[in-house]
Amino acid sequence: MLKPPLTFKHRLVLPLLLSLVLILGYPLAFSLWISLHDYRLTAIEQARWVGWAQYFTILAQNASFWNALGNTVRFVGIAVSLELVFGLLLALLLHRKATPFRHFFRAALLVPMFVTPIAVGLMFRFLLNSQLGVVPSVLRALGITIDWFSAQQALITLALIDVWQWTPFMLLLLLAGLESLPEEPFEAARVDGASPLQIFWHLTLPMLRPTILAAVVIRMLDAFKVYEYVYAITRGGPGESTETIQYHIYRVGFLYFRLGEASAMSYILIAVILMLVVLLFYALRRESLSQR
Repeated sequence: MLKPPLTFKHRLVLPLLLSLVLILGYPLAFSLWISLHDYRLTAIEQARWVGWAQYFTILAQNASFWNALGNTVRFVGIAVSLELVFGLLLALLLHRKATPFRHFFRAALLVPMFVTPIAVGLMFRFLLNSQLGVVPSVLRALGITIDWFSAQQALITLALIDVWQWTPFMLLLLLAGLESLPEEPFEAARVDGASPLQIFWHLTLPMLRPTILAAVVIRMLDAFKVYEYVYAITRGGPGESTETIQYHIYRVGFLYFRLGEASAMSYILIAVILMLVVLLFYALRRESLSQR
């Protein structure tokens, strides 16, 4: 007896697969096609095949692209490092049963994470405004003057805003990691007279390393997509000092209408992130195997 080409369960998922092909497959294929063309919205009928030359031109001659990529790497480095340090400190404090109101603080500290990034960007744009903002006024009263959006400071300011919003996410992951650690090694260390610092350095940190690595990977990949703060606060300025790669692609594609070039930049960014993911995946896997 011949079996039907598709069983009932396969027919059930077929609409979903077709939807995915239409929603994801077509835009990806079209963007790849225009990335190989000199494709401009202002002259679509003059689009011409340029092949991989567009990729080589971006990599070899486009200083703005490398500047934006460098800004993004600096932003990710500053933001994720500070989020890890503050998230770990807060997780250690909230993990202690002696900390008063720890359940209240656990809930209160998660609030920034639920505000949309564009709203956070607009809020800090006014809070840190050198003429109207509350923060500069308070600092001036204390004799401290900081231009939060100067060419030297603006990228750090955006990273600090990201730290304010996403440290709770790091806290959440690290706190879950701390609470999953077994109690026996810590009790044995305390019986042997180990100090809290020795317990943290020789027990907590090594046992928490896979969780830390996973949290850093997740935050790094998310921080690479930074766009909303730049759009809401600086629009890439002053000059190009805060132009991240996502904002640069948006500017080239939708302000200068060079969609082919913007698509090629997007695929280069995808390649960079994929390489990063593969490296971090092997690091996570090696860490997981070493813990067994």
